[in-house]
Amino acid sequence: MSQVLVDSSIWISFFRGAEESKILFQLLDSNQVCINNLILSELIPSLTHKKELTLAKLLYSVERLDIEIDWNEIIHMQTTNLKHGINRVGIPDLIIAQNAIQNQAKLLSFDKHFDLIKKHIGLKTYEIR
Repeated sequence: MSQVLVDSSIWISFFRGAEESKILFQLLDSNQVCINNLILSELIPSLTHKKELTLAKLLYSVERLDIEIDWNEIIHMQTTNLKHGINRVGIPDLIIAQNAIQNQAKLLSFDKHFDLIKKHIGLKTYEIR
């Protein structure tokens, strides 16, 4: 079973109880979910500030992928995006995409630009049915 790197957009939706993010229950039950420190750094400060310590503890218990940034690859990915008219993809999202690719994980995100860039950089996404 392949790992699924779950982006912050999914976690935020999940914590709000949104229907479209309920797929996360199945992925958690099947132990496919992983996260990285970049995604944690997007989520934990807000959860801690709101005293949502149980949710923060849940996130810390999820398997973590180490991030090894290949800056030349990030530059190549962004150049490829621009070449194909895909603008406004931030460096953090490129790092998340690179992390998924390096670990042969599928990325689960509500951010539409991942669907656009996957055709050009070898990213695999988890499709919600």
